[in-house]
Amino acid sequence: MSNLPNPVLNGFHPDPSIVKVGGWYYLATSTFEYLPGIPIHRSRDFVNWELIGHVGTRPGQLGVETVPTGGGAWAPTIRYHGDQFHLVITDAMGRGMLHFTSDEAAGPWSDGDLLLTEDGSQSLFGIDPDIAWDADGTCYVTFSGLLLSGDLNPNAPTHLGIQQVVVDLESHRAAEEPRSLWSGTGLMFPEAPHLYDIDGSWYLMLAEGGTERGHAISIARGDSPAGPFEGTPANPLVSARSTPRPIQNTGHGDLVEGVDGGWLCVLLGVRPRSGTRAFSALGRETFVTPVTWSDGWPAISPVELNPRPGTSIDISFEGPLDAEWIAVRRFPTDVARVQNGRLVLTADGSTLADARPAFVGRRQEHLTNEVTVHLDVSAGVGGLAVRYDEQFRLEIEAGTGEVVARAFIGGLYQQWQYPFAGTELKLHLASRKPPRGTGIVTTSDVFHLAATVDGERRELAEVDGRFLSSEVTESFTGRVIGVYAVEGEIAVERWISEGNDD
Repeated sequence: MSNLPNPVLNGFHPDPSIVKVGGWYYLATSTFEYLPGIPIHRSRDFVNWELIGHVGTRPGQLGVETVPTGGGAWAPTIRYHGDQFHLVITDAMGRGMLHFTSDEAAGPWSDGDLLLTEDGSQSLFGIDPDIAWDADGTCYVTFSGLLLSGDLNPNAPTHLGIQQVVVDLESHRAAEEPRSLWSGTGLMFPEAPHLYDIDGSWYLMLAEGGTERGHAISIARGDSPAGPFEGTPANPLVSARSTPRPIQNTGHGDLVEGVDGGWLCVLLGVRPRSGTRAFSALGRETFVTPVTWSDGWPAISPVELNPRPGTSIDISFEGPLDAEWIAVRRFPTDVARVQNGRLVLTADGSTLADARPAFVGRRQEHLTNEVTVHLDVSAGVGGLAVRYDEQFRLEIEAGTGEVVARAFIGGLYQQWQYPFAGTELKLHLASRKPPRGTGIVTTSDVFHLAATVDGERRELAEVDGRFLSSEVTESFTGRVIGVYAVEGEIAVERWISEGNDD
């Protein structure tokens, strides 16, 4: 199945975990400070994927309402045991390490139980939990351990490597103090552990090297889920570091049996651009690559790029919002409502610089992409924006007697204006390939911010896209394009998005 589409899921879909149940594949990914949290996609053929629901669909399930940027829902593991789906995750700087269950992968999922230390006084402290059961039904939770005083700095001496506890899922308490397991080949920040019982042996797979260019996957084998484990001499099994491959940062993988009986590894990666392939516009996406076995050890093939055809989306808001819409630290329905064939947003005093803006958007899924919205600002002020976080964003706004385009790049700010006294217009936000000149291309793409007023398109600004890339922002997420309100109410009558990966 080496000709599978790659990416599997375009745009901001990091830290994939997968399980196969009854001929279906179910895939979960991280969402950090966005809600609804933890999307669940499913497929029968690994080609066509459907978003069937989310784990975090109610207030309080994921405590992301007050997490700092980059916190929230980190690195789920999805499994099936005892006629139930199980998902464990760290709600970083929020509730802690959580265990969710559901009879159906689409949900609804449980409220989430904290995975507690042996004395029950606090959540287990670590990230990227895995959950597995042995033949006797004993439950093992394996995770990347951190000291309670740790600040998640990969260079600080607070990392404890891969740890494990036996957990009683009735009380959600650990039955022991965390034990240290095999933690890789010595590269920095061992994380994303997954345990597998395959042909009578237990395998511990993990990521190491950091989630940047040095990212890698390594594996060890033992006779028990508790170890001891011995690594294969072939480690790391996959890494794109120091290679010219178009997909970099490959790591954080999960194994699954493929449709044809072979094996696959889903994993995260990025698609960097520029003369030195330095900037990843879309953040970390989900990819897949074949796995072969020899002498009891897996070999993971390098990840090959095989992008899907372009897409065109035209939304006229005749029914409820689909599940692709997300909001920042609150739910889309807290921010917007569909009324009389329009998407209406009500301002609440916030701006996109705030932690909980009146903003609802969709992931940018293609390297070349344009979004157009038909906007009514007769009762308020608002516009169209692309967001990486509070400090890195672009806006194009109307409703104050002019159209204003703005670029917020860290602590730098620039704006451009065009007079507009009307109430209805089109706003355009386009991400395009940089023009080829006489020098080396030094960016990922160029954003074009424009408005169509009285039938005439006015180009307001061009902004270097590298400043909204994961390498510049150091964000774990990706670009989210959406609409926002800052005064009164605005109404979106139509949303058109067109993109491709040429």
